[in-house]
Amino acid sequence: MENEKLQILKMLQDNKISADEASRLLTALEEPQVKVTTTAGGAKWIRVRVTDLDTGKAKVNVNLPIALIDVALNIGMKFVPENAMGQINGVDVQQLFDAIKQGAVGKLVEVEDDDEGIRVEVIVE
Repeated sequence: MENEKLQILKMLQDNKISADEASRLLTALEEPQVKVTTTAGGAKWIRVRVTDLDTGKAKVNVNLPIALIDVALNIGMKFVPENAMGQINGVDVQQLFDAIKQGAVGKLVEVEDDDEGIRVEVIVE
């Protein structure tokens, strides 16, 4: 996370972003990365949406069944080095997926890229 903070400060120094934008980005880095709730019955789908910011139209719309991701995760974990065991940017992927299988739902990720004019969302339903 320190690297991201330095990148934001560098962009501010180079006048690529405003002080307000830098403040919002730094605040976003401090927020929890995963915001989910729990429902009875469990999640069934992970939905990936890429939307054009100008038109609001979907560019990509992918729906993946949780069962398929479970199989892929179990296979993929066999190739992860012992010292990295399921960690991506400090998030324990297996623990996150276990929570999803137990009913956690909600938006996992929302990222906007103003340069490309897109928004990417990953939602568990």
